[in-house]
Amino acid sequence: MKTGTVFLVGAGPGDIGLITVKGLEAIRQADVILYDRLANPKLLEFASSDCELIYSGKLPDRHILRQEKINDLLVEKALAGKTVVRLKGGDPGVFGRVGEEAASLAQYQIPFEIVPGISSGIAAPLYAGIPVTHRDYAESFAVVTAHDKSKDGKPMLDWEGLARGVDTIAFYMGVGNLSFICENLIKHGKTTSTPVVLIQWGTFGRQKTLEGTLADIYEKAVEAKFSNPAIILVGEVVSLRGKISWFEKKPLYGRQILLARTSAGPSELAKALMDKGADVIEFPKWKKINVTIDLENIFSYDKMLFASPESVDEFFAAVMEKRMDIRQIKADFYGHSSKTIKKLNERGFMADLADDLMPLGKCLVVGGECRQTDALVTSKKEIDRQFLPIFKRMLEEAEVNTMIFPSSASVEPFIEGLKECGIEASELLKNTSVVCMGSQSMKAVERAGIKPDGMPASATKEAVVDYLAAGE
Repeated sequence: MKTGTVFLVGAGPGDIGLITVKGLEAIRQADVILYDRLANPKLLEFASSDCELIYSGKLPDRHILRQEKINDLLVEKALAGKTVVRLKGGDPGVFGRVGEEAASLAQYQIPFEIVPGISSGIAAPLYAGIPVTHRDYAESFAVVTAHDKSKDGKPMLDWEGLARGVDTIAFYMGVGNLSFICENLIKHGKTTSTPVVLIQWGTFGRQKTLEGTLADIYEKAVEAKFSNPAIILVGEVVSLRGKISWFEKKPLYGRQILLARTSAGPSELAKALMDKGADVIEFPKWKKINVTIDLENIFSYDKMLFASPESVDEFFAAVMEKRMDIRQIKADFYGHSSKTIKKLNERGFMADLADDLMPLGKCLVVGGECRQTDALVTSKKEIDRQFLPIFKRMLEEAEVNTMIFPSSASVEPFIEGLKECGIEASELLKNTSVVCMGSQSMKAVERAGIKPDGMPASATKEAVVDYLAAGE
């Protein structure tokens, strides 16, 4: 059996847009992905539906997989002929133990590539409005681990060299040792008034910052109950934050949104929300199962009702594959939603909403089910259960404050998916603002025993963004 290849990939600091093109290509071709806690789980959605996902995250007080086991798994999967991705938060070469993993692979002559990523020590400060270097404030920059293999976990560093020789210092995962860090920097030459900023979950919509000085940042962090994952940035350059902060000014910054999902494909609404600064968790994750599409009688219908945007693409792909003449279809086209109608319009067909569908004539529902008329199944979908534990971990580390139901059809699958995770929707959403996109969505939410808070003026992604940005 041919030996597989391993890609040791930096996932970047959190914002999925910050992964490299090469890193994303590796994810898309992977048979197996071993991913860390700090790699944004949304990146896993770019993998194929049959990719094996293995969580190898670590917390300071416990290990899901120890490093030796991770090394062994990389070797085992590669020797089985798999294309393996080791997905690590930030850059794999910056406190990512990539050297140990690469050495294990080299020992077995397994081919591998190391794909750099954007390091959190640079990206998180930039998202907080702080460049780590500046002509007037900082001509040198250092990245430092804030915990090491010493018995008490306190970093054994050249404190004098750092304090006197480096303008900007980024300490990784150091909140637990913050008092020790401040004491040693002051002891070895930094002034007590030196600016400090803590940045938690940098580049995520839930990013939090806390400013102070070496003299008072520890007390502030204790009072604020600040915790890892965080970057501690020390230096005069921190003072620029008040002038050039940008990310936290986005209209949906601080919104942690749970979005009920109905499609196996990418969500334009989720992207629009994230572009405006929100964190978005989409649930459930669906996977599509292809079916044989029977087109034998499609020319005999007077009306065709397309159930979803995906059904439009799947229907016309089947028509083209069978080399059928689309001009022979005499039916009027209808769509269940504005997005479905837009898909039909893009293919050159006029269409009306399902609400305007007249009862006269022979009708075919494409991509859906209907007791009153014929239906054409274009594909099947099911919840991707491999993502259920991933979703639970995402919820544990987030503080969801907004729930969006984009359609009435999204309500029941969302609630049933939560039950598979051992979560009751009413309990999860009791302190959450519930937004419904349209009156039918609102009725379905109410029938499910969930209290909706309101809905935007129209069921478009632009209207939802505006509605949330207005503080509704």
